[in-house]
Amino acid sequence: MPNFTPEDLLLYLYKEMNPEEVVAIEAALKADWTLREKMDVLKISMQRLDKIKLSPRTEVVENVLNYAREKLTQKV
Repeated sequence: MPNFTPEDLLLYLYKEMNPEEVVAIEAALKADWTLREKMDVLKISMQRLDKIKLSPRTEVVENVLNYAREKLTQKV
């Protein structure tokens, strides 16, 4: 049975493996409980990442706006 890396598991989760690799990893998941545990951790991580709401800090937005104002006043 081949050793699968975390990168292999991510490729599997994102459906970016060829059919032969999918068959091999699914067989390995059935036979190896530690691999299943790693897969479960990655699945949970993916779900948590999907829930994250990202937005820029107020300071960053203000810096961009100030920069734009400066450039605008330089042109006038």
